[in-house]
Amino acid sequence: MSGSLLLGADRLVDGAGYDGPGWLQVDDGIIVRAGSGPAPAIADVSVAVLVPGFVDTHVHGAVGIDFATLGTDPTAAIEHHARSGSTSLVASLATGEWSRTLDRLRELAPLVTTGVLAGLHLEGPFLSHERRGAHDPALLRAPDPAAISDALTAAAGTLSMMTIAPEIPGALDAIVQLREAGVTVAIGHTDASADVVRQAIDAGATVMTHLFNGMPPLHHRSPGPVGVALADRSLVLELIGDGHHVDDIAIDAVRNAATHRYVVVSDAMAATGLGDGHYNLAGSRVVVTDGVAMLADGSSLAGSTTPIAGAVERLLGRGVNLGEIVAATSITPARTLGLASPALVAGARADLLALSGSSVARVMRAGSWLE
Repeated sequence: MSGSLLLGADRLVDGAGYDGPGWLQVDDGIIVRAGSGPAPAIADVSVAVLVPGFVDTHVHGAVGIDFATLGTDPTAAIEHHARSGSTSLVASLATGEWSRTLDRLRELAPLVTTGVLAGLHLEGPFLSHERRGAHDPALLRAPDPAAISDALTAAAGTLSMMTIAPEIPGALDAIVQLREAGVTVAIGHTDASADVVRQAIDAGATVMTHLFNGMPPLHHRSPGPVGVALADRSLVLELIGDGHHVDDIAIDAVRNAATHRYVVVSDAMAATGLGDGHYNLAGSRVVVTDGVAMLADGSSLAGSTTPIAGAVERLLGRGVNLGEIVAATSITPARTLGLASPALVAGARADLLALSGSSVARVMRAGSWLE
C-alpha cells in the first residue's frame, strides 16, 4: 500500500494500554505516528472505534477450503477471514495421513515466509483416541523424535504450534524437542490426569487447545486438564467463542480465573461462510445444521463456522470490556506464539478494524481497506 492516510477515532483501543480519543497516521501500510485526543489535522477518515485486527491462532479454513488439504490454494479462505476482521491467521492442520501432512507443511511454508499466513499449527496426529473429537482415529499415532524432526524440516521454521496429548507414549520427550526448536506446544485432545498435565507444563507446554473441548470435564476430585488450566498461571487458554462449544457461564469462569491469559480462537472449518450442508474436515465427513458443525455420525462437534468477529460480537453484547476483548483476540495470541505485536503504535503494520456498535464495520490490512 502506498500513500498516506490520517485516521481519527472517537475511541482508540490500541492494545498497548491506551483507551480514548485518538488518531493514527498510516504511510505505505505502516503506522508512523499515533496520538491521543483530536487528530493534528482534518482526518481523512473518522470512525467511532478503532482496534487492532484479530489474530486467529486456531483456524482450519473457510468457503469450502480446508487448510490441511494437499494441493489446495488457501487464498480464498484467508481473504474471507481477513474481511471479517482476522488480519492474521495461523493455519491449523487437523490430523491427516502423515506423509501428506508433511507435504502440506511444505506447500504452506512459503505463505508464512511471505507474510500471507502468520504461522502453521499442527493439531494432530499426536492426540488421544479417547478425546479425539473429529480427528480420524485410524490416523492418530504416538510421536517419536524422527516424526517431530520431519515436521520441523518440512515446515522450515514456519511451525508456530503443535497440539499434543501429553499422556501418550513419547509425548513428553516430543514437547522438549519442539520447545528446543522454538515451537509453542499446546496440550489438547487429551485424557490426561492433572499430574500428567503438570509434567507437560514442566516439559515446556504453554497453551491449552480449546479449553473444555477434547478433554474430560472438571471434577472436584479429579481436576484433570481443565482444573490445571484454571489454576496454573503459566498456561494460555484457548476458548472457542461461537456460542456452541462453550457455555457463557464457563467462558465467564475462565475470564475471572485467567483474565490476562485467555485467547479467543475461531476453530473455523471449511463450512465457514457457506452455510448448512455436507463438508469435509481432514478426511472426516461433517454435517452443518443451523451453523453447528458435527461429525456425520453425530458423535462430536467438528470445529466452528463462526469467525472471531462473531465471538467478539457475542462478548460485546454481554457487556465485556473492549480492552479485555482486544487483549484476548489480538495482543495475547500474538504474544503467545511470538508473532509481531498487533498493537496500534508507531512502527506497526496497519492492521486495524473500525467497529460500529458490536460489529466490524471496516477492515484495514497492511494499510489497505478490504471491501
